[in-house]
Amino acid sequence: MLLVPDNQRRTLDELDDRLDLESGDRRAKRSAFWAMLALSAVIAVAGVAGDSTATVIGAMIVAPLSTPILGIGLGITTGRARLVTTSMLYVAAGVVLVVVVGAVVAQLLPNPTNVLANSQVTGRTSPTLMDLLAAIATGFAGAIAVTRRDVGDVLPGVAIAISLVPPLGVVGVCLGSGAPALAVGAFVLFASNVIALVITAMIVLFAAGYGREAAEVHGRERARAYVVLALATCAVMVPMVLNSLSSVWAGQVAGAAKAWLADVPDAQVTGVTWQGRTATVQVLGPEELPPVDELQAAVDSLVPWDPTLQVVHTVGGRYDAGR
Repeated sequence: MLLVPDNQRRTLDELDDRLDLESGDRRAKRSAFWAMLALSAVIAVAGVAGDSTATVIGAMIVAPLSTPILGIGLGITTGRARLVTTSMLYVAAGVVLVVVVGAVVAQLLPNPTNVLANSQVTGRTSPTLMDLLAAIATGFAGAIAVTRRDVGDVLPGVAIAISLVPPLGVVGVCLGSGAPALAVGAFVLFASNVIALVITAMIVLFAAGYGREAAEVHGRERARAYVVLALATCAVMVPMVLNSLSSVWAGQVAGAAKAWLADVPDAQVTGVTWQGRTATVQVLGPEELPPVDELQAAVDSLVPWDPTLQVVHTVGGRYDAGR
């Protein structure tokens, strides 16, 4: 195989040792997994609360969640239900740990709702199809890196790109701050990354011949796994498609609003946001604006349903320092 040449291909036993936390020295593997996951959770939540990108990146590198997730892909490929089940339990328990850490830290903040407006939260609560595309490409990179002996040094970059623990930290912070809708958005991002990692791992492992090496592969169990993955993929794609469409519609509404204000001196559209079926247009300008009904009609002609339009009008203007 071109992507995994035979002279660099890890053996199935080597993959088991790397990805199966219940094989070999289980005690050492467990202690390393939980210690690193707990530390990465604290680092990620601290980075989210402090709006620190560098700190969040550090949490991505430390996080060990990709190991059991890749283990799920290996278990499905080789038809081992035990490996799939134990790996899923590790992932589920890891999810609970990180979310709890995030919720607890949110309670310690002087004003938890302020966190919801920072870039670490807003950037992870409305995932789009572009996020899924990035996760798929990253999943392929991770699967290839784990099966080849000569490209293991790219795994830290894969850990940064796939972003598993930070979205869960955002889930916890949002729940602790009383914003469950935002928490759902962040969890969709995490779930899409997990699904992409599992599917791409299966593709690479199958292509590299690991499925043929398994002593016994049960076609029915594998088919059941395919069905579950397909349903999970559809479940995360629905909100991601809607978010992608919302981004497109927001751009169209912004364009319509600028045309609506074209004859108003010094008026500016400062932002367009969506909340459910409501589009909110932020406008900075003089006290008198054109009738909002004109903008509503323009928006109705652009968006294929009847959104509620809100215009938040800030009276004033922006001036350069020299004016």
